Amino acid sequence: MQVHDGNVTPGSSGRLTIIQRHLTAVPLSGQVSTANYPTKFCYTLDNNLLTTEQRHFYEENGFLVIKNLVSSVDIESFRKQFEKLCKKEITIPGLLIMRDVAIAKSEYVPDQKAVTKIQDFQEDPVLFSYCSLPQIVKYVECFTGPNVMAMHTMLINKPPDAGKKSSRHPMHQDLHYFPFRPADRIVCAWTAMERIDRTNGCLVVVPGTHKGVLKQHDYPEWEGGVNKMYHGVRDYDLSIPRVHLVMEKGDTVFFHPLLIHGSGMNRTAGFRKAISCHYAGADCNYIDVKGTSQENIEKEVMEVAYMRYGLSDLTLKDVWMIKSRIIKGERTNL
Repeated sequence: MQVHDGNVTPGSSGRLTIIQRHLTAVPLSGQVSTANYPTKFCYTLDNNLLTTEQRHFYEENGFLVIKNLVSSVDIESFRKQFEKLCKKEITIPGLLIMRDVAIAKSEYVPDQKAVTKIQDFQEDPVLFSYCSLPQIVKYVECFTGPNVMAMHTMLINKPPDAGKKSSRHPMHQDLHYFPFRPADRIVCAWTAMERIDRTNGCLVVVPGTHKGVLKQHDYPEWEGGVNKMYHGVRDYDLSIPRVHLVMEKGDTVFFHPLLIHGSGMNRTAGFRKAISCHYAGADCNYIDVKGTSQENIEKEVMEVAYMRYGLSDLTLKDVWMIKSRIIKGERTNL
């Protein structure tokens, strides 16, 4: 049972058919099933924005696509700023620039051709404006509540695959990287900066996995190598049906941090760009990840902090406290 570019092959379940209808709904995606659902909502909050159908869909599947949410004007502004950063025309404190493991070994050219992702752009006023876009934040509040914190920022620049399949991102759960809970008050907003489909490496999600637990993550054993901190679920079952999120420029998907997802390699000659922010309710609490499956990512983050800043006594909690920003409401616990 497989899904290919928005088409469900014969034999697929009615549930996946419903998901595909959701993905093509305009202007606001929502489930059209007539199935009976429990009246209690666990993963969404009632603030009169999401329709009942949309809330049911997120409850069952762990993601929700909103069509045409971010304007082309804003997206082009983000694109131009990204290019300036790659060319080193501007320097932003705390910004982390990551390069594809296959491309980085070749001669470095100071432009976007070597950059696979930039993270932690909270000090960049142009890129960080994405996180406070009113049309984004009003949806975020449906998951986090009224006190909204921006926790993790990224602009992904998936490069044309260098032939080693290193442009893939292993199937993973974002909660693996986060030392704060509860998971149900965390959400990612991920916006396509151009049309994204299976040819250039769209997001792949496993519906319903947000109802599970945080799994053990490690580096997958890929022949072409794996990019730094691209951990994947250790016991991921390849037979589980997946959905490929084909999105147009400006479309935004909101998804739960336990949702298992990843992306395929970019088989085109161009770069596939998307911008994203993870949000959390300010009433969330930090946790100590020592003794848990997240110890390995804490160790890596601490190694990066030492290499970049010479800091050796930080914890994963400290790192997130430093880069988190209040977006709306009051900063309480986080």
